[in-house]
Amino acid sequence: MLDIKFIRENKELIVEAARKKRLTFNIEDLLKADDSRLKLVGEVDDLRRQQNEASDAIAKASGDEKSKMIDKMSAVKTDLQKKEEELKEVIKAWQKLMLEVPNIPDMSVPEGDDDSDNKEVKVWGKRPEFAFAPKSHVELMTSLKLADFDRGAKVAGFRGYFLKNEAAELSLALWQYALKVVTADGFTPLLAPIIDRPEMFMGTGYLPQGEDDLYKTQDGEYLAGTAEVPTMGYYFDEVIPREHLPVKFVAFSPCYRREAGSHGKDTKGLIRLHEFYKIEQVVLCEANHEESVKWHEKILENAEKIMQGLELPYHVVVNCTGDLGQGQVKKYDIEAWVPSENKYRETHSISYFHDFQTRRSNIKYKDEAGKTRLAHSLNGTALASPRILVPLIENNQQADGSILIPEVLQPYLGGRTIIK
Repeated sequence: MLDIKFIRENKELIVEAARKKRLTFNIEDLLKADDSRLKLVGEVDDLRRQQNEASDAIAKASGDEKSKMIDKMSAVKTDLQKKEEELKEVIKAWQKLMLEVPNIPDMSVPEGDDDSDNKEVKVWGKRPEFAFAPKSHVELMTSLKLADFDRGAKVAGFRGYFLKNEAAELSLALWQYALKVVTADGFTPLLAPIIDRPEMFMGTGYLPQGEDDLYKTQDGEYLAGTAEVPTMGYYFDEVIPREHLPVKFVAFSPCYRREAGSHGKDTKGLIRLHEFYKIEQVVLCEANHEESVKWHEKILENAEKIMQGLELPYHVVVNCTGDLGQGQVKKYDIEAWVPSENKYRETHSISYFHDFQTRRSNIKYKDEAGKTRLAHSLNGTALASPRILVPLIENNQQADGSILIPEVLQPYLGGRTIIK
């Protein structure tokens, strides 16, 4: 959410942001709703003033004069009640439109329609060269009894899965390794609640637009698709002491997504799932663009450290405007090389938002002058599993179907070096 004063003063920027992000948003509807809101606020304030003045006068009056004043105040009270109800409805419409306003992408973000227009900015690692036709992770995991997709679907339905044997152990090892890398950089580890109140999803921007992709409980709460949601809620509606900034969390949680709109995409294997696990980096910093950029690069660096430790070839892309979410100012994706598909696939997303989320969540701090300001927020994947098993298993496959275990994970698996 952006400030209405900023929106009014920068109408063209908002229109251009919606165009660049390929979003449908009519700013004139918002401005008309805001005009109505301001007009009614003025009228309600005036009627309340009249009511207060009349109350004071009635207390001093007597006889017929007092009766006349009471009759007059009764009419004012009726008008006030009518205007207050009208204002409530106008504010509802205004708030709905405010939640649709897109954030402004950074000037460095390339313009484009979708992920095919994202721009590669870095390549790391050497792609493996096989003297045989590389198998998919589904083939490898099935033959080595690392996964059971059929029984997973029987138990959990479409996109269900069981991880077994070394795959289960690898997952536990990966979580511990990723946490070790990020906490070594001063991030506070969290185990985050994933069944969260609607306000937390509204604050992070997953409601109202993303409701179709959320699972909902009988009590009106939602299951989050990332620990970003509860972790941003940690300081919901609070003022953070300035000396506590930057706040740096690395949160582990299960994650749930309905994958609405993904019919026919990645229907086999571990790329696109309804239930998975993530370790998410979340940063709250001072309201300064340079600070946001600095921390954006830092959480990207942490994610790259993890990928480099695992020795997985990858590239980094900067997402084009059409591949940004409503609230994102800029986003990087890390995509790992998947041999069976002969292409890179996304494993990490890393974004910053300026005060888009913190305005919705009312997360503030006091600056050096003692002025209360909205913080800036950032988030980024440290590790998403079991998706990360796809490039890990495929890039480390051997001609006999066995899989080498990356050196950094071997201590977590009793020193084993190979799965066969």
